[in-house]
Amino acid sequence: MPNPSPAVTLRFLASPTDIITAGAHGVDGGRVLEWIDKAAYACATAWSGTYCVTAYVGHIHFSRPIPSGHMVEVRSRIAMTGRSSMHIINEVFSADPREGVYTRACDCLVIFVARDAATGRSQKVPEFVPGTEHEEQVHAAALSRIELRKAIEEEMTKQTYDGPSEAPRMITRFLAKPTDVNWGGKVHGGTAMEWINESATACTMEWSGESTVAVYAGGIRFYRPINIGDLIEVDTRLMRTDARSMQTSVHLRAGSPRGGRDNLETAIHATVTYIGVDIDGNPLPARQFTPRTTEDIRLAEHAATLRDLRAKYRPLPLIRR
Repeated sequence: MPNPSPAVTLRFLASPTDIITAGAHGVDGGRVLEWIDKAAYACATAWSGTYCVTAYVGHIHFSRPIPSGHMVEVRSRIAMTGRSSMHIINEVFSADPREGVYTRACDCLVIFVARDAATGRSQKVPEFVPGTEHEEQVHAAALSRIELRKAIEEEMTKQTYDGPSEAPRMITRFLAKPTDVNWGGKVHGGTAMEWINESATACTMEWSGESTVAVYAGGIRFYRPINIGDLIEVDTRLMRTDARSMQTSVHLRAGSPRGGRDNLETAIHATVTYIGVDIDGNPLPARQFTPRTTEDIRLAEHAATLRDLRAKYRPLPLIRR
């Protein structure tokens, strides 16, 4: 039996339907996350030989917009493995097909866990052993991010969202459709990330009065699968503003619609940062939000802590620029 491949590349054309905001200069960030999740899933299943689920997405840097009509390459590669987990680095490049000059648009880390499709139990995966100098560098970089990821997850779990608040907020609700299904019969992780981005984009646009784009996501944590037919609630709250950026916290909750809102459980928690842009795509100053309630002040401090954690741990770059 041949050894599994540690890398997968997907290629396709970005279409006009990948742009969801009128006047936007490129593909929606949520759609890019969906592409990444699909490529990383293909990489994870090829390596493990079994069904896999998204567990964590982090350190997402949106470098530039991807225009409609560009040829897109999503390159996913195993960086390291645990017993059942696979840490996968992902790079998104695009090029005008008439020129063929690919430049980087986004990169991030995705962690998948191998599971038995019937029982849902975790499955052991083949160990990834770096075989080249570049693979050793990527492996070391992935190792250096474990502490940062754990610190971010711990900080995110400390927060509550049930006190009085004056923060800008956007809540959307809908049913998960059969067209959202993945190969394991659940909602595709990339589709859920697209829902998160749509809600947070709407929240930041309503607050700022400008078009907004995602520039960074520090952590997207997956807690439980989402079933087709579930009632979905995507709850976005603005936590903090800087001179240009708006930092949001997004909870995606899901459950049977028969039980109503009180029956919903948190399936995904994400923190995503946005900036406003003008008609030419240039960054704009952010409309400032001043927290006044106890909860809003605490969440603003939480957002600042997440930012400071990245500076404190200073992980190695996953990809050589």
